[in-house]
Amino acid sequence: MHVDLPALIQAYGYPLTFIGALFEGETIVTLAGLAIHRGRLYWPALLVLAAAGGTIGDTIYFALGRRYGSELLARWPSFAPAIDRVHRLVQRNAALAVIVVRFLYGMRIAGPIVIGSSGLTWPRYLALNITGAVGWAACWLTVGYALGAAAERVVGNLAKIERELFLTVLLVAIAIGVALKLRARAVRNKP
Repeated sequence: MHVDLPALIQAYGYPLTFIGALFEGETIVTLAGLAIHRGRLYWPALLVLAAAGGTIGDTIYFALGRRYGSELLARWPSFAPAIDRVHRLVQRNAALAVIVVRFLYGMRIAGPIVIGSSGLTWPRYLALNITGAVGWAACWLTVGYALGAAAERVVGNLAKIERELFLTVLLVAIAIGVALKLRARAVRNKP
């Protein structure tokens, strides 16, 4: 069975980038950056879509935190240390917390919920959230583009291995994610 990867990327790359950015979407946005390098998708559109997805997703989580903060956070007692760290960061520097929390692995969803429970005002949160989302999207798109450029220097014409390259980036991202989750679980379960 032949899969036309370039056609799939061009047909679904933009909506998948937006949807992936709604959640913890570093892998999808990195793959989108790789697609930019390959000439399959365009930087400005992906930057807007990834930033919009990141902004909307985090705004939803912030709203949940505003409405159900304590109750929602109490459901995950194992995250109490991370939740406490985010609360302290918000108290010290709310602007930094909103912008940086999206870059902290495992805090992309919980972070905005914690920030929402902190009492930060909507206008301030939205301005900081948009700023953070644009920086986050630009960062991961750049990482994907750089991976494509590095692979091209090593391999030469990527057209020969394009499918394998996309699959490798996806598998490496999943492996890193699983390893980080296992490590976090081991740290939480330490006596």
